[in-house]
Amino acid sequence: MKKIICALILNLVITEAFLAGAPRAEAALGETAGSIEADQKALSTQRHSASVHSGYTVHEIDTGSTLVREYISPSGIVFAVAWNGLTHPDLTQLLGSYAGEYQEALKRTAPKHGRRRLQVRTNRIVVEKWGHMRNLQGRAYVPELIPAGVNIDKIK
Repeated sequence: MKKIICALILNLVITEAFLAGAPRAEAALGETAGSIEADQKALSTQRHSASVHSGYTVHEIDTGSTLVREYISPSGIVFAVAWNGLTHPDLTQLLGSYAGEYQEALKRTAPKHGRRRLQVRTNRIVVEKWGHMRNLQGRAYVPELIPAGVNIDKIK
């Protein structure tokens, strides 16, 4: 019985070590466009489409209640995300390595009562949310990653 328990524990330790070393698969700000498939799975999408614009490509992911747009630079890096719909998406997936920085900055952002717009700005990322019930919108972008010639007002 002890041998079986030891074997199970050893198997568990080896499995955890293997999984800890596996690369994370997420599309997010600063990640490559090839990783967008992870967002589709994480957001339980219903459909996906892409369109090419001057200086960038937009991948749209429809969750059924929210439309998420991921903006891809010519070098293949996600430089911005935007959304609109019934709910705000889970930003942990979309912000990737910037999520912790955003959460910390959000805690330090004083609420503005009566305002329907929130802007959280750090040294590396800007996240904006606005709207009202049944029409929630937002965007997040990394100013340093925005391709030359792309106007930030086009990110919406």
